Amino acid sequence: MKFGTKAIHAGLEPDPSTGAIMTPIFQTSTYVQESPGKNKGYGYARGKNPTRVALEKNIAALEEGKHAICFSSGMGATDAVIKMLRPGDEVITGDDLYGGSYRMFTKIYEPYGIKFHFINMTDASNVVKYVNGKTKLIWLETPTNPTMQIVDIAAISAIAKKHNLLLAVDNTFASPYLQNPLLLGADIVMHSVTKYLGGHSDVVMGALIVNDDKLHEQLYFILNSCGANPGPQDCFLVLRGIKTLHLRMERHCYNGRKVAEFLKTHPRVEKIDWPGFEDHPNPAIAKKQMRDFGGMISIVLKDATLDETFRVASSFKVFSLAESLGGVESLINHPVTMTHASIPKAERDRVGVVDNLLRLSVGVEDIEDLIEDLQQALA
Repeated sequence: MKFGTKAIHAGLEPDPSTGAIMTPIFQTSTYVQESPGKNKGYGYARGKNPTRVALEKNIAALEEGKHAICFSSGMGATDAVIKMLRPGDEVITGDDLYGGSYRMFTKIYEPYGIKFHFINMTDASNVVKYVNGKTKLIWLETPTNPTMQIVDIAAISAIAKKHNLLLAVDNTFASPYLQNPLLLGADIVMHSVTKYLGGHSDVVMGALIVNDDKLHEQLYFILNSCGANPGPQDCFLVLRGIKTLHLRMERHCYNGRKVAEFLKTHPRVEKIDWPGFEDHPNPAIAKKQMRDFGGMISIVLKDATLDETFRVASSFKVFSLAESLGGVESLINHPVTMTHASIPKAERDRVGVVDNLLRLSVGVEDIEDLIEDLQQALA
């Protein structure tokens, strides 16, 4: 079954009671049991809900996985992975990382005795230097947020398997339309479902996808025990959003390329990060593990002060100044004051998340309108 067909049909069946083609919203907190302990697979909605189960089957199919677990947010999903660790364990992760992940790792889990190594992962051999007897997990993003670094998933997977480590990949920027980390050797794929999977900026959700039965059991136990479960209305919205994921991603990729090509030669742009360019770091790896290059772009404005960067960011008419990404509407983001504000300035500067960097999430509007908006905002 091809991707577009899976997006519409995988894991989904007409409602047996009515024949409804759309999965119903099972708005219930509990389920009647025939006798104590005897039920139809559902006991209490924190653990399972039929709308959520349908969504989990669908997402698992899109990521070429066996199991998916949905959470109330991407951070809830990330939190479940880290909860598998114990004091003294160590994690290798990237130095260009979503600010919320960095905040969770350093402010929540480091005080519990878990050590995180934030390193440049664009050269897989660099990862080996940090592996020791306490290492339990490698956590990576690719493309990274916000400088769009490309990390070789297959090469990192080989290292993880050699040393018996778990490899988790945040696949939010690419979406399953562009890359499938499980096929490249990852053990866990994480999505902020809020972004491309939902696609309409109207729901907050996260997901983990795995193939291993025991790993699924462990992560599901954490979900059910700690309660970061999404509601059925949110699951319904994501199911509806996924039905057009392939169509939206085609336009995101097309518009992203056109915007990147326009900005690459713009006199106001000092640097552009988009993985589709041959001069972007690791272009061969990007081509190998991605089917296209998406709609996420970062630019550094030439000789722009912080105030000038604010002025540009606030001058758009079609792009909206907002956090998040992956919706049908185009967004402009200033990571230093928004998504990455929790990362210390010295760390941000070291990896290129500078004051005059702007991150674009290119939506699915008419490309002529987006280019015109960029022209006037950068004038």
